[in-house]
Amino acid sequence: KVVKEIRQRLKRIDIDSILESGYIEQLIEDQTLTPFPTMYNTERPDVVAGNLLEGRIAIFVDGTPFVLIAPAVFMQFFQSAEDYYARFDIATSIRLLRIFMFMISLIAPATYVAVTTFHQEMVPTTLIVAIAAQREAVPFPAFVEALLMELTFEILREAGIRLPKAIGSAVSIVGALVIGQAAVQASIVSPAMVIIVSITAIASFATPSFDMAISARLIRFLFMIGAATFGFYGIILCLLMMVVHLCSLRSFGVPYMAPFAPFIPVNNGDTIVRLPWWTLRQRPRLITANTVREGSNQNPHPPASRGMVNRDFEEGDNNEA
Repeated sequence: KVVKEIRQRLKRIDIDSILESGYIEQLIEDQTLTPFPTMYNTERPDVVAGNLLEGRIAIFVDGTPFVLIAPAVFMQFFQSAEDYYARFDIATSIRLLRIFMFMISLIAPATYVAVTTFHQEMVPTTLIVAIAAQREAVPFPAFVEALLMELTFEILREAGIRLPKAIGSAVSIVGALVIGQAAVQASIVSPAMVIIVSITAIASFATPSFDMAISARLIRFLFMIGAATFGFYGIILCLLMMVVHLCSLRSFGVPYMAPFAPFIPVNNGDTIVRLPWWTLRQRPRLITANTVREGSNQNPHPPASRGMVNRDFEEGDNNEA
């Protein structure tokens, strides 16, 4: 059904040229009024092959290395190919770190604005006194301070991309350090705000998918507005609105938040955590009808324990002696 639907949408395209896969994505996606990507794109052959094995469809576009993969779900944008090549405990810890960094990139500046503006009683006294002493000479409220720093970092990041590779990264990093230090000395922003915005900028690079990372960069400003208006209540309200919006999205008929909403227990082994390969017996149920992925007895059972092997070596050494 998904293949037929994609073919129908591709046939309806009537445009003079297709220069890149992004054209196709914008012309066939389910939801256009959303900051979140509803199709996955990659230029790695192993990622495309892995998604094909899960029952997804790959769309190759002539003249570009990027391949579109549909249908896409939210957790797919936090998964990396290296997760499946490493042990499950290492892959799980790294994936949890990515999700934690994504939340930091969303709400860190908003949390600082809410705390310093409305909820000073929720911070330890020593810390809030130190922050208040830093902000004593700053003429702007916390929201304007955060907005100025976030816009400055976005300008530096975009300028670093456009500059030649040899100097782009150096200009963006040095520029951020120099401007941040100068802004603190000029009492335009507080040192705590520079730290918060720097951590937020670094956290945004931890998301494997650029499409999801840039979505977080846009939504971050909405969270800051909510925090400046209602404090923590505004942040929670924005989070609830974001979750409702995510649950309403579809990618070629597949719920965007699957397997969380709707909750499919058997497919939760490869979401926030990644279980060992020998436990991942089924493919995603909403993606494909052929759900059987591997045999029922794939748990490794070595024929001999290490102790037996060592004992054999010891007997061989005694015989040689």
